Amino acid sequence: MDDPLAMYKADLCTIPSNMAGNAAGSFPCGLAPEDGLPVGFQVMAPVLADDRVYRVGAALERELASSWGGPLTGQLIGRALR
Repeated sequence: MDDPLAMYKADLCTIPSNMAGNAAGSFPCGLAPEDGLPVGFQVMAPVLADDRVYRVGAALERELASSWGGPLTGQLIGRALR
């Protein structure tokens, strides 16, 4: 909040979609190896195609959860308890 440039950089990847009016979503896809923070996978679709974003996001989360053995939140909680 104290650094406007840092706030702008954090939103940089969402600006094109926001300006175009596209549907977009960010879904958790893993944890960064260097700091263990969550990483997001951004999905974009044409205007008024929100359903595509939801379907792709649900499929992505389903596949990743099966490979992780559960939701990503379980991994985050496990790291926090260590």
